Amino acid sequence: MLEVGTQAPGFSAPDQDGEEVSLQSLRGNWVIFWWYPKASTPG
Repeated sequence: MLEVGTQAPGFSAPDQDGEEVSLQSLRGNWVIFWWYPKASTPG
């Protein structure tokens, strides 16, 4: 668990087009990472 104010660790994730985007490639910009953990799951 990250503490408030802690910098996010480096990571990569696919964007809406399936292209990999890394946090490093967005350095210097505001970033919002949003996901739905229960999306596409039963229940």
